[in-house]
Amino acid sequence: MQRNSRTRQKLFAEIQLFMRDVARSISISGHELAKMSHLKQNSAVSVLSILSNPLIRWLNVEKSPREFPLSDYERISYELKPCDIILIEGRTRISDVIRWVTQSPWTHAALYLGRLHDIDDEQLRDIVATHYKGDPGDRLVIESLLGQGTVVRHLKIYDKEHMRICRPSRLSLKDSRQVIRYAISRLGVDYDVRQIFDLARFLFPWIILPRQWRSSLFQSNAGMSTKTVCSTMIAEAFAFVQFPILPLIKESDSDQVQLFRRNPRLCTPSDFDYSPYFEIIKYPFVDFRHDEDYHLLPWNGTTELSEEENKLYMNPGHDLDAAVVEASLAIATERIKEAPIEGEIMPLLNDDQAEK
Repeated sequence: MQRNSRTRQKLFAEIQLFMRDVARSISISGHELAKMSHLKQNSAVSVLSILSNPLIRWLNVEKSPREFPLSDYERISYELKPCDIILIEGRTRISDVIRWVTQSPWTHAALYLGRLHDIDDEQLRDIVATHYKGDPGDRLVIESLLGQGTVVRHLKIYDKEHMRICRPSRLSLKDSRQVIRYAISRLGVDYDVRQIFDLARFLFPWIILPRQWRSSLFQSNAGMSTKTVCSTMIAEAFAFVQFPILPLIKESDSDQVQLFRRNPRLCTPSDFDYSPYFEIIKYPFVDFRHDEDYHLLPWNGTTELSEEENKLYMNPGHDLDAAVVEASLAIATERIKEAPIEGEIMPLLNDDQAEK
């Protein structure tokens, strides 16, 4: 017991040092630091409360976008249909956290609403109009964002991002309207920062964080939650119409198959990409039509790679030589000839033959 107590104290001391480093980065006042230093080991909620606003500012800092995006925004925006899910490879620090936790490049998910006039229900249209003051002809998405909660925004903000479309297969028009209805009902709900760290606790060993910092992932509360994250909000919307994402499939004693919906709080953006119930639609920035030869892509040129890029990418002329491939195949063929046929008994070699 005493050893476990010392381990917890050491872990908490390390976490306090980490918070102090973060505090310097986000300019927390000395008064707030003094309050942090007197916190007990089970005061995770108090720590998050003190760090909240400056931490959110720090986590929302963006890296510069790529010189050329990986996706063709114009073609994606033309392809989109209401109720499509858009996956985004984010560039903020919170995106880096989500990328580390989920081990996936997809760090954000948004639900496409369409234009304002695409929403048939007048009540829902009025609610969206109060949350979005732009042009009625703008293409809109509904999403949950750190520091903003669940909001409606113009799709155009992602014109320089790496994106792909996840389209629910064979979703009926009636159910698609219900999915959008649920999502609009969540407008104004706060973003749940704690859920990201709870998810990290779920996916990684207990030793990373003390057990006293309990996870809220598995708490069942009556009604809808008061906070959410991007993928959870969308997963709940599809669960509202019993549309599967990554269900558990079990077989009963009577050989009947039953599906169980996954906890939406465990859903990550990459789950929509992995799900067999969603079609994946991609439009690369540099693409070739179905009637064109991919060999015509502009691989050759005079542009040079930077020192950092050289570690990740290859200059023209470093392709494998066809002669090397043929030589490898010839060696493999010779090995097949030398190997015994299945069931064949190879004769034992005497000492003279073995030496040869």
